[in-house]
Amino acid sequence: MFTTSDQFLKTLEDLPLASLAHYQAADERQKKLTKPLGALGRLEALSLFFASWQGASPLSLDKVEGLLFAGNHGIVEEGVTPFPASVTKQMVANFEAGGAAINAMTRLFGHRLRVIPLELERPTMNFTKGAALSEDELLSAMNSGAQAVEESDADLIYFGEMGIGNTTSAAALCAAVFGGVGKDWAGPGTGLSSAGVANKAAVIDRAMVFHKGFERTSFEIMRLFGGRELAAIMGGVVAARLKRVPVMLDGFVATAAAAPLILAGRETLDHCLAAHCSAEPGHQRLLDNLWLEPLLSLGMRLGEGTGAALAVSLCQAAIATYNDMATFESAAVDDIEPVN
Repeated sequence: MFTTSDQFLKTLEDLPLASLAHYQAADERQKKLTKPLGALGRLEALSLFFASWQGASPLSLDKVEGLLFAGNHGIVEEGVTPFPASVTKQMVANFEAGGAAINAMTRLFGHRLRVIPLELERPTMNFTKGAALSEDELLSAMNSGAQAVEESDADLIYFGEMGIGNTTSAAALCAAVFGGVGKDWAGPGTGLSSAGVANKAAVIDRAMVFHKGFERTSFEIMRLFGGRELAAIMGGVVAARLKRVPVMLDGFVATAAAAPLILAGRETLDHCLAAHCSAEPGHQRLLDNLWLEPLLSLGMRLGEGTGAALAVSLCQAAIATYNDMATFESAAVDDIEPVN
């Protein structure tokens, strides 16, 4: 799907838009349902969101899929994580065996889950010493994400990630897109001490100095500081937009993977919802910079797509009430009259 950096960036200039007509029609239906106007709070806004992207009535959220990408990072050479890179492959085996938290959740909720490891034997380059990925490597990873979305028939997609060291990459992406220094974005990730977080912040600062003057496009920022699993998510988010399929963004890492797209315009992530605000310190700042309000705040910081899997149930509740509630007319209930 993506053949060159220029072609990818050109794609971002002409993305399909939400349907205003279907949004307005859904809004009119909401006003007629047997409840005080606005009584279901954000559930009502969610139903309008899905109406505008699905362009249909009744709405559907029966098919939900999680795409979990895994990749390894050369930045682990800098001591930014207490875990060795070998854990990435071990966790992929755990996902495939059904033993992780995301497996338990997808079984409970009936979501499809695909686990897609990306060249785990070839970590990205240490981005304090060079670009994390070559242009060809980046295109290949983005196309892995895009292809996975193309193969999906889901009404909503969310992305999980696994990659030892990827919170450092995510923090570097945020610094490159939104500015600030390493300590603004670095957090404990998989369990760093305060000294470990300080080292992670310093590593990010060194990387920003090394790549000073980089081109501020989504493609180049991902090439310099990203990872294969993060690039796959970025490509998948764009592919979902081209199919008009809504995306539920998971935690700090998955949201950071999509964040570079905002450089093409604020509306680039209009088809995305924020599942939750994680315990990773930079996540709320990231959501604020993307103008996204999280649906949940449960102190989670696992990744894998777990926060997104939980948040989908709120969307299904929003659609169920929108589709199945009676109107004042059909239920023979007097409509609410304005009170002076």
